[in-house]
Amino acid sequence: MAAPVVIAATAKHTGTLIFLHGLGDTGQGWASAMAIVRPPHVKVICPTAPTMPVTLNAGFHMPSWFDLKTLDESGPEDEQGIKAASKNVHTLIEKEISSGIQPDRIVVGGFSQGGALALFSALTYPKRLGGVVALSCWLPLNKQFPAAKITDDALSILQCHGDCDPVVPYKWGQMTASILKTMLKDVEFKSYRGLSHSSSEEELADIKQFIHKHLPSQ
Repeated sequence: MAAPVVIAATAKHTGTLIFLHGLGDTGQGWASAMAIVRPPHVKVICPTAPTMPVTLNAGFHMPSWFDLKTLDESGPEDEQGIKAASKNVHTLIEKEISSGIQPDRIVVGGFSQGGALALFSALTYPKRLGGVVALSCWLPLNKQFPAAKITDDALSILQCHGDCDPVVPYKWGQMTASILKTMLKDVEFKSYRGLSHSSSEEELADIKQFIHKHLPSQ
C-alpha cells in the first residue's frame, strides 16, 4: 500500500481518526474534509487502497480495499480480500496503540467500500475502539455476524446514508443498521433527504459532533 495521507494533530496528540476512502478514490480524497471535522488534538490517517482489478467494473484496475463482485445483496463476496484488508486496518490501529494512543481514543471511519471495511474491521477487533463513522455503506459478510463479532457490545457507531443513493441503496443502510443494533448498544442511523452517493454539510456536522463526543480533549 502507498503511504497514507497523515494530518498531524495541532495540539498534544491524544486521539486518532483513521478514515478509509471509497472505491477508485485515494487517501487524499477525504483528508481535507476530515481535517476540518477533527478536534486539534486528533491526528488523521487516510490510507490509500492498493490498486487491483475490480470485477464490478469489468476488471479495470483501481484503488480498492477488496474485490467487489456485484452490488446484489445476495451475490458473492470477496471473503478472503475483506478479511485481509481488515487485518491491514488492524495493523494501522496497532501502530497508533504502540505510539501511546489508547484503543478507545481511536475512531475508524470510511465512505462506501471504505465504510464497509471500517465496520467489519471494528467489529472483528478485540479491543473496543472509540467509535466508527460509517458513511453510505453496508456490513460485508453480514451472514457471519454476530458469530464473527469479537469487539465489546458498547462500541459506538454513527451510520449515515442519503435516501437517494443510487450506488449503495438506502435500504442496505437500513438493513445494516438493523443488524448492528442486534449486536451493539450504541448505534445511530442518520438519513439525509435528497442526498445521493456523496456527503453534505449536514452530514459533516454530524460527523464532527460524533468525533468531538467520542474523542474529547484530555
